Amino acid sequence: MNTKIELVIFDCDGVVIDSEILSAQVLINMLVEKGVDIDRAYVQQHFLGCNFKTVSQKIANAFNVTLPESFEGDYREALLNEFETSLTTTDGISDVLKNLAVPICIATSSSPARTAKALSVVSLSKYFSNTVFTSSEVKRGKPAPDLFLHAAKQMSVKPKHCLVIEDSKAGVSAAIDANMQVLHYSGGQHMQEAINHVHKAYPNVAHLTHWKQFFNTYPMLKSSDF
Repeated sequence: MNTKIELVIFDCDGVVIDSEILSAQVLINMLVEKGVDIDRAYVQQHFLGCNFKTVSQKIANAFNVTLPESFEGDYREALLNEFETSLTTTDGISDVLKNLAVPICIATSSSPARTAKALSVVSLSKYFSNTVFTSSEVKRGKPAPDLFLHAAKQMSVKPKHCLVIEDSKAGVSAAIDANMQVLHYSGGQHMQEAINHVHKAYPNVAHLTHWKQFFNTYPMLKSSDF
């Protein structure tokens, strides 16, 4: 944290929106119909932070099940329907967003349509006007650093001056490989009753359990109007 921070890059699912439990449960329910029986802990350990292409490949490798081409579209439609009735923000994120003194953006493995819908449902779209970057814009998704480097380039900020906030092992790894500062956030509902595989893998990475602690950790990022 000795390097000046000029941009905060947020992951979306599990960091800005509290969506990971919803995403996991919809996926679990649909996979049962394909003969794949997993639970939330499995999803968190193996799929968290990955785009759907990677998840599909991991399912094929682990269970010898090839998902039909229609599965992804059906999954996304079912999830968006779930978002309409059940999606919330992570607790305290709104106060952080409206009081940050530096530019912000989102870099997510989710699809553009899903991200736009999610931000709209929880009334956070206004904070990320034209500053949402998805894995569809790069060749390699997380854990490769490509998405974060792409976001930094689009925002005209050098990687060393970026702070990435991530909940997943794939995301933290990507941020480290991008030579960015990184904060592991574990305040989402999906992290409350599960083993924190991220903190175990990266014990030296800064760790935040609730947004109310954010400006205590990064006081230099607080707006003077706060």
